[in-house]
Amino acid sequence: MHAQERSPFTMAEVLLFHHALGLGPGTIDFAQELRTAGHIVHTPDLFQGRTFDSIGKGMAYVESVGFDTITERGVLAAEQLPQALVYAGFSLGVLPAQKLAQTRPGARGALFFYSCVPASFFGPWPALVPVQIHGAAHDPYFVDDGDLEAARELAAQAQAGELFLYPGDQHYFADGSLASYDPDSAALLTQRVLEFLSKL
Repeated sequence: MHAQERSPFTMAEVLLFHHALGLGPGTIDFAQELRTAGHIVHTPDLFQGRTFDSIGKGMAYVESVGFDTITERGVLAAEQLPQALVYAGFSLGVLPAQKLAQTRPGARGALFFYSCVPASFFGPWPALVPVQIHGAAHDPYFVDDGDLEAARELAAQAQAGELFLYPGDQHYFADGSLASYDPDSAALLTQRVLEFLSKL
């Protein structure tokens, strides 16, 4: 390749955190889709081998060990990795992903699925870090708990911020291993994520 030519594809390295059911097949399959597209994806286990069959049981475990402990496990997972990462999280996994995107230097981008916390929780959003936020328009976890409002504010703060809303009320709508799976919305989410990564 000549010096002035540029590859049409730029590989991204992604640190992807699972949701409150644990590191299950839905997260693993999504990570594999990104790998198939040519990206490097890391999927640390914040629950140290535990998985759950309901959000209530998963959150009970989180509350028993503490949200700060779960978040810190995610931060520790990043320590041995390069700084130029894309931080991604499903629901609960947004906590460490968002903290790292806002506080660890060198972030290339952020991908938040089903959840978002106010940027002020971790300090100002780094304006040059692009972010995509994805959620179901009628998901009570996303809408009623304040995540949608936080997502709108964050998308407006970032120079390249996007908020995508999908039909329905299911929280884990892009997890192919669960009954809440919506194949059409999941396919669109994946397409948007791959486009996002290709531009970094």
